[in-house]
Amino acid sequence: MGSGKTAVGKQLARRLRMPFIDSDQEIERRTGVDIPLIFEKEGEEGFRRREAEMIEELTASDGIVLSTGGGAILRADNREWLRTRGWVIYLETSVADQVLRVSRSENRPLLTGVADVSERLQQLMSERAPLYAEVAHLRIRTDGRRVQGVLREIVQALNARGDAAGPDSKRILPV
Repeated sequence: MGSGKTAVGKQLARRLRMPFIDSDQEIERRTGVDIPLIFEKEGEEGFRRREAEMIEELTASDGIVLSTGGGAILRADNREWLRTRGWVIYLETSVADQVLRVSRSENRPLLTGVADVSERLQQLMSERAPLYAEVAHLRIRTDGRRVQGVLREIVQALNARGDAAGPDSKRILPV
């Protein structure tokens, strides 16, 4: 949450001439309702089921840049699909930077009604960071960095692996 997945993913997709897909936005588009309403009506487990179905489908696609929600990593199936069907980029962000970035957003169901956002983000990070690291093919720190600097580092890594060739390249997944 607040790592820059969408901003970096959109720029990476543009650079690689691939479609960009945000799994949360795709869920919203297909259901016709926003994520907070899904959480309210179906709970987190209901949302996670929908998310897993979406990730299974999207990771089977070729030539896309996919951004997942921060909690997608919690399900073992999602981790397996992400790790084996694409090249996963973990945008590592400190809790302090996350707090700055998410404080402007009202569309964060896991932070709704939370008195101490920093503490809640720390709890989420403690649970999720080892899972992000387990799945990642590339880890990039984003603290205090602009999108273009992060993008340059990703493109350099892709070039080093020979994957920045364009639409026929392996899927790139900024987790």
